[in-house]
Amino acid sequence: MFKGSMPALVTPFRNGELDLDTLKHLVEWQIQEGSTGLVPVGTTGESPTLSHEEHETVVEEVVKAAAGRVPVIAGAGSNNTVEATRFVQFAKTVGAAAALVVTPYYNKPTQRGLLAHFTTLHECADIPIIIYNIPGRSIIDMSPETMGELAKLPRIVGVKDATGDLARVSQQRATCGPNFCQLSGEDATALGFNAHGGVGCISVTANVAPKLCAEFQQATLAGDYATALKYQDRLMPLHEAIFIEPGLVGAKYALSKLGRCSEEVRSPLTTLEDSTKVAIDAAMAHAGLL
Repeated sequence: MFKGSMPALVTPFRNGELDLDTLKHLVEWQIQEGSTGLVPVGTTGESPTLSHEEHETVVEEVVKAAAGRVPVIAGAGSNNTVEATRFVQFAKTVGAAAALVVTPYYNKPTQRGLLAHFTTLHECADIPIIIYNIPGRSIIDMSPETMGELAKLPRIVGVKDATGDLARVSQQRATCGPNFCQLSGEDATALGFNAHGGVGCISVTANVAPKLCAEFQQATLAGDYATALKYQDRLMPLHEAIFIEPGLVGAKYALSKLGRCSEEVRSPLTTLEDSTKVAIDAAMAHAGLL
């Protein structure tokens, strides 16, 4: 259902407000460059500092701009099940293809709590749900066994896995079945992820290098790992440089170098240190983007 290169879209700002015109241009550019899906208002879209109304505006505008050409997987996560229900239902209402729901952060539910949370969201709207498992940010790690239980529900269709543990793909194939949609959430290991049975990446780097990331994914899905490795060699310095500081800040800086978005981020994030800018400039040049 979902495969290939799908940017976790940044949310552009201008003078502290949403820059919807730039957002629409980013959507158009991403589609023209070969991205196979769009994922607004995840962490890379600065969801922690968007109001609920801004969150919903961004989702709706991306769905409208995409106009059915590629699927939109709407960020819909919260550590509050009631809030997540609102976002999942809104994603359905505006025509998103799926909702991306992160494991609840900070309040540290048990595996039983994760089952309850995602079951409630599954029942609240007729829309596919992709679990976002990122223990580095949420602290909670959904086990393959828990994911296997959730995969029995018809609208729990896949996972964005940002554990960086390549063995998880095989473990989740065992518990969830080979048709469960496994998407990488970690750019640097996306090559190995697909070799283990993944089908794509929800990518930060694809904000900046959408064509390269799309062609890289196409090569892996065709089983052409020799070509994919060449793309990996071009992209790896960029994967690393973008994440010297929080990845969305690095992505926005790189986009500013391409003339496509301002560097502006919301507090408590700050724009990059000069040393990080130098590293990103060098990585962009290595990838052939500058």
